[in-house]
Amino acid sequence: MPVTSAIHDFVAVITFSNPPVNGLGQAIRRGLIDALNEALENDAVKAIVVTGGSQYFSGGADIREFNTPQVQMEPSLHSVINAYEASTKPVIVAINGTALGGGLELSLGVNYRVASANALIGLPEVKLGLLPGAGGTQRLPRAAGLENALNMIVSGTPVLAKTLADTRLFDRISQGDAQDDAIALAHEVVAAGKPLPHVRDWKIDHPNAEGFLGFSRTAIAAASGPYPAPLRCLDAIEAAVLKPFDEGMQVERAGFMALLETPESKALRHAFFAERAASKVTDIGSDVKPREIKRVGIIGAGTMGGGIAMNFLNAGIPVTILEVKQEFLDRGLTTIRKNYDNSAKKGRMTAEQVEQRMGLLTPTLAYADLGDADMIIEAVFEEYDAKKAVFEQLDKVAKPGAILASNTSTLDVDRIANFTSRPQDVLGTHFFSPANVMKLLEVVRGKATAKDVLATVMALAKKIKKTAVVSGVCDGFIGNRMIEQYSRQAGFLLDEGALPQQVDRAIEKIGFAMGPFRMGDLAGNDIGWAIRKRRYREKPDMTYSKTADLLCEMGRYGQKTGSGWYDYKAGDRTAYPSAEVDAMIVKHSADIGVTRRKIDDKEIVERLIYSLVNEGAHILEEGIAAKASDIDTVYLAGYGFPVWRGGPMFYADTVGLSHVIAAMNRYAKGYQGDAWEPAPLLRKLADAGQSFNTTAKPA
Repeated sequence: MPVTSAIHDFVAVITFSNPPVNGLGQAIRRGLIDALNEALENDAVKAIVVTGGSQYFSGGADIREFNTPQVQMEPSLHSVINAYEASTKPVIVAINGTALGGGLELSLGVNYRVASANALIGLPEVKLGLLPGAGGTQRLPRAAGLENALNMIVSGTPVLAKTLADTRLFDRISQGDAQDDAIALAHEVVAAGKPLPHVRDWKIDHPNAEGFLGFSRTAIAAASGPYPAPLRCLDAIEAAVLKPFDEGMQVERAGFMALLETPESKALRHAFFAERAASKVTDIGSDVKPREIKRVGIIGAGTMGGGIAMNFLNAGIPVTILEVKQEFLDRGLTTIRKNYDNSAKKGRMTAEQVEQRMGLLTPTLAYADLGDADMIIEAVFEEYDAKKAVFEQLDKVAKPGAILASNTSTLDVDRIANFTSRPQDVLGTHFFSPANVMKLLEVVRGKATAKDVLATVMALAKKIKKTAVVSGVCDGFIGNRMIEQYSRQAGFLLDEGALPQQVDRAIEKIGFAMGPFRMGDLAGNDIGWAIRKRRYREKPDMTYSKTADLLCEMGRYGQKTGSGWYDYKAGDRTAYPSAEVDAMIVKHSADIGVTRRKIDDKEIVERLIYSLVNEGAHILEEGIAAKASDIDTVYLAGYGFPVWRGGPMFYADTVGLSHVIAAMNRYAKGYQGDAWEPAPLLRKLADAGQSFNTTAKPA
């Protein structure tokens, strides 16, 4: 039963259970109402305690019910809160673990609250572009104080219950089991004949509420950028201060409904569900058991290898790291320690934690020392010969059942797997640089990769706090295959009349973390050069602007050389426009007979994003990505696509696929127009008036 009730003396203890986070789904809501009515009808019951158990009170709405009929079914959360608020017997909530969103709103509707000191308390709805919709904006300011409530609601960041101990929110902060303390409080309330307080009746006490709200409005407006939710949250909180409770609830409801339809909230909700959906692989059920990973081996102690190692060290997993020369090994260990020391200096970890992590790291020059590793990841040069040498060695020393992974960003994982006698144990783990910081992990599933190998790495990704997305095998996988078309268009724009700073400025203006040329300078322009050289051999029909090659021939590889598409100063990462590069671009246009023209920002944005969309459609058709939302997750987590636009495929849905096709047809008539042949899937969906994704609707 999802909701149970037990009598302790004269106290009815109502416990609800809906793993993993006690979401307030329809069955829970119905059960809470039934249990309340049963307790109210039982003359032996004098008080009621509501608990989510020993670990979790409630994480709020049950996201598994979104887009299902259960969302609309009564009793709603409002109905549950109203019923408990109207109880004629005292109700005490016992919060162990966490109370977020609707879980906290439910607790605000009862008479008394007891929370364990380290319980997480919050209203995170703003992170989905919404505001708390079940009274949170009205009751929390009354219970926790105006300033506390505003900070919690506008930021969406949970706080520890003990930090709110001096407010009216909690009647008792428990150092043990909140349920035991709640039962004890119930006895006290009944014995003393205490009244039944209601948060809705409390006044907000603040020495200068209107002045504080005015100051906050200015600050929030400056900080909220493209997101409308923070100011809408403030509107509702302001109503809690200035209006009677019921009128404030109307303002809250109106704000919630308005935000529900904003493109920003739709994009944020899409991103939220897309990330969770990415972790689920259709053909891998609960019957597939992951392998145990107690120790990891890393081949290569350079920038990528060291960064990859840190992910596992941070998760408490011992790492053996191998290099071919002692000097390379020493340099890698020094860099890892330096990274940790810098974190310690910034207060992100203690000196003891630094030593603890470094103590999990074992350096070696011998492949034999990797024999006890449960998973081995190579992070060597992006060349088949280098990969072949490594995997042939691993095939000899790795124990049976060890997972062998390649950190390749573009190469054929099936070909790499065939360098071993155990292709079923091989897959790709494409970490993004810097690997200890970037969230994205592309997990590349080879044709022979065993299901339990894939399940193991997907579970391990969660443990090391990565957003994992499964990709099939192709050149560049999902992210880099698409970014190549984006980069091609960026180059063609230079040929036709744009300059790097204009292209970057246009795409950054709509929310990208950085434009293609700043991105190239950061990653290293020589990396793209090496890929293009391979393309010239393998795909001679694919055309590129020669400007990027000319740049590399000038030795301008990016920030690491002090010059790339932009000029850089020592110790300064600011990208300064380069007269030398601009002159090279203009001369190149003349050399190839292209008359330069004025290009507006709209064209720049459309050509860059629609090139991603079209290649994404090919990737979906080929089954490289299982679903469009996986592609969006890759670009949100790894390529700086603005979250409030939902990813390239969601962005195309928002614009309308017929409009995307119309724009592509226009560009097909211009320079390098053969790059604009619509993918069959894109054309099919556009013709049918359909979209890549369906937008999730919250409760």
